Amino acid sequence: MEKINEPADLKQMKLKELEQLAAEIRNLMIDVISKRGGHLASSLGVVELTIALHYAFNAPTDKIIWDVGHQCYAHKILTGRREQFESIRCYQGISGFPKIDESPYDAFSVGHSSTSLSAALGIAQARDLRNEKSFVVDVIGDGALTGGMAFEALNYAGEIKPDLIVILNDNEMSIDQNVGGLPSYLAKLRTDPKYFRLKEDLEQVLERIPAIGRTMLRSAERLKDSVKYLLVPGMLFEELGFTYLGPIDGHSLVKLLELLRHAKSMKGPVLIHVVTKKGKGYTPAEKDPNRFHGVGPFNKETGKPLHNASTNPTYSEVFGTTLEKLASEDDSIVAITAAMASGTGLDGFSKRWPKRFFDVGIAEQNAVTMASGLAVEGFNPVVAIYSTFLQRAYDQILHDVCLQNQHVVLCIDRAGIVGEDGETHNGLFDYSYLRHMPGLVLMSPASGAELSSMLKTALSLKSPVAIRYPRGRTEAPSPAELKEIILVGKGKLLKEGGDILILAAGSMVLPALEAYEILLEKGIHSCIINPRFIKPLDRELISHWAFKCKRVLTVEDHILQGGFGSAVLEMFEEEGIEGVCLKRMGFRHPFTGQGSRDYILDLHGLSGKGIAKEAVLLCQVGEKVG
Repeated sequence: MEKINEPADLKQMKLKELEQLAAEIRNLMIDVISKRGGHLASSLGVVELTIALHYAFNAPTDKIIWDVGHQCYAHKILTGRREQFESIRCYQGISGFPKIDESPYDAFSVGHSSTSLSAALGIAQARDLRNEKSFVVDVIGDGALTGGMAFEALNYAGEIKPDLIVILNDNEMSIDQNVGGLPSYLAKLRTDPKYFRLKEDLEQVLERIPAIGRTMLRSAERLKDSVKYLLVPGMLFEELGFTYLGPIDGHSLVKLLELLRHAKSMKGPVLIHVVTKKGKGYTPAEKDPNRFHGVGPFNKETGKPLHNASTNPTYSEVFGTTLEKLASEDDSIVAITAAMASGTGLDGFSKRWPKRFFDVGIAEQNAVTMASGLAVEGFNPVVAIYSTFLQRAYDQILHDVCLQNQHVVLCIDRAGIVGEDGETHNGLFDYSYLRHMPGLVLMSPASGAELSSMLKTALSLKSPVAIRYPRGRTEAPSPAELKEIILVGKGKLLKEGGDILILAAGSMVLPALEAYEILLEKGIHSCIINPRFIKPLDRELISHWAFKCKRVLTVEDHILQGGFGSAVLEMFEEEGIEGVCLKRMGFRHPFTGQGSRDYILDLHGLSGKGIAKEAVLLCQVGEKVG
């Protein structure tokens, strides 16, 4: 591995050296990710494929686009970032995903699924417009291929027929097990013994013919295609206009290199079906690829996670446990997610009520509109999706839920700063894209107990509802808290004080309470309000204390543009509140890079100390104005 400083160095290696290189790359990944955490299983599964791609093509002249980017670790190691790999997912280290401003070898920045085919089409069209000669290669997983955007791109590629090589990395999983018709179709391609037996028999017969056998074998591709048409119904990719090659073993460098050479000689769009094993080369990840998809620090000898000092549940677990309790009392409650059953805390629900649970795959738009269809028929659908991924269903929330005033409950996990996955996964835009939705009630809990109450409240309403909560641990709610229903639009006064009003939304309540104690030591008496509702705001409570304090500080784990602070400003204008100094705290620049959640929040002043510091400055400004 130390001989490889750029992909061109691979071309000097023999097959045995390439195989040794694959083993060394896996060892490095396991060693680093066991300390840092990250997307291990998917990256382990594509080591040979990555080596073969960089051996066969000439990046960065040839463009290699990775879908999602979960599997890019070997790519980073081979493209001059081996020495930096220890810093992956750390603040000011290298990103865990391809990033165009990090390396010329990263042809497109990614982090969300199903985008790579469209990007590859654009890059291929740009190449053709310039009359350039280069290859464009897209690597997309079978899970990502279930996303509607990928099908749109496949359809258009078949129409315009650019020279484009698509590698379908088929490891039978996205994060949870793949669902739907396409995975079943791919499974048939992988496993149909009749097709493989006849294909091999045909090759053996032709090779036995003296002198002309090999020539005939090379010219028999069309005949083999006919065999595929006879034995594999549909031949989906061929019908879409692609030349289909495979499936082949994605861990055989010999087969990969041979097929890639063949694909380079072909015109038009080519799809190579590569079968890999998620977690390949590390037994714990092979046995449990779901857990090792996105894993925290672990003991690399045993694969077991390093013990967390806290025994508190995560917000996702509180959500899942609460929903199970509520669903046991109401059989109209159904749960929907988009390939995130375990991540959103719905795995228990899925096992307990499989007929009332729907995992639609990586298809957030379908999840939301399907939920609206269930609501039309009198069910109570709860849709659990990460904040960053719900962005993809904006129009469906507006057009299919809010326009029709359907009672759909959106449970928005991983809101705010997520941490080491960086800007593609931070949920910093949801207040902005939900707050203006007609008829939608938007809540943000300060604790697990409040999340439970809000979920019960949401299910009791008749309008669209969204509950936004962060990644991380919280206290478990008591049975009494689970039973509580919160009056819509009513905030909660936590601390009384006349010097400054601090309005802290959701996860910022605890830091605001820390700031209260710091300010008290400085002789500043602050009023702390947990608004609970971002929409509608508690106008009476906020207005009363704003008039009393004359200084208002809003705090949110969100961008400032269109966020909670903007909602308060709009309310002040509508209510005619004047003579009040207001300062908003949040994110001015949302693309913050990766790093631990606590570190990033502290860096942007969203900690007890940071809030107290801003409060002191605002009090000083207020005195000058007064």
